[in-house]
Amino acid sequence: MTGSFTSARRLCQAAAALLASVVVASLPVQAQQNDKARSDKADQSTGGKGGDQEDGKRGGQESGKSDQQKDVDTEHLFGFTEGADAGEKGEQEVVIDTVTRLSKRRDGPGPSTYRVLDTRFAYQFNPVDRFSVEFSAFGNLRRQRNILDLDDKSFGTFDGVSVELKYQFLKGSAEQPLGLAIELRPRFTRVLPIEGNGANIFDMETLLQLDVQVVPNKIWYGSNISFEPAAGRQRGSGEGYRSSTFLWSNAVVGQIAEKTFLGPEVRYLRGYDGIFLNRLESEALFIGPALHHRFTEKAWLTLAYGAQVWGRDTDSALARRALGLNQFERHNLRVKFGMEF
Repeated sequence: MTGSFTSARRLCQAAAALLASVVVASLPVQAQQNDKARSDKADQSTGGKGGDQEDGKRGGQESGKSDQQKDVDTEHLFGFTEGADAGEKGEQEVVIDTVTRLSKRRDGPGPSTYRVLDTRFAYQFNPVDRFSVEFSAFGNLRRQRNILDLDDKSFGTFDGVSVELKYQFLKGSAEQPLGLAIELRPRFTRVLPIEGNGANIFDMETLLQLDVQVVPNKIWYGSNISFEPAAGRQRGSGEGYRSSTFLWSNAVVGQIAEKTFLGPEVRYLRGYDGIFLNRLESEALFIGPALHHRFTEKAWLTLAYGAQVWGRDTDSALARRALGLNQFERHNLRVKFGMEF
């Protein structure tokens, strides 16, 4: 009996020792499993692993930055000055663009009026990246009374069509701030721009467009250099018409609100008799503000005003008269509205 108890007691002691060794051996494994469970629970509460979360955070920041850069289309950002952006394949746009030209020298005493509204209705599309094609139809509405060397006129009429071909060589970004493009604008015109006489005129404007992100996503600079020869004949009299214009414009705009940009613009123009800048007739310097606002991702508005602050005419009879009003006006106002789709 005593021997049996002794054997049972030894058996229990051996079992207890075996159980203790198993428990001790399993403690590191259980600790590791508990740590893993806590880690998985933390990952679930934060939406993923820590490294993935950080990568996602960085990726989100970069994605937001790219979206912000994409929203700033410099093509219509600068008022009278055109930005270098040309769009991507498949993009389309419709534009209503009105330039109002006001005030010239009056001819003798009494009130005088010179008011011309040149309105353009345009459709633009991109067959490939960085290349756009735009078709435009023009209307001319004018009233001129008691203006030096001009007949009194008041009418509104269709004023021809044009095609604009634009290619962008460089696309500006925060890493590479320079944008560069060239645009060709062949146009058929039915009304002389200054005199308002009926005519059949063909002109070809060549425009070099440049823009720079001075401060990424905050401040932009835009510049244009343009040469525009025109030739044709006046209807009725058959008198020939030859002229050419040189333009250098510059604008700086800053982001003053989330979708609003504002800044000054300076334009220098020279008007010539002859299609190859043959004989200078007038030169003028315009200064004014430019405003661009984007209502939605697809709809925008650009406003610009320019006042002639300096100029001269080469006609000896006008040598002592201020400003260059033979070929240009005292005031220019541009209102341009567009929708993309």
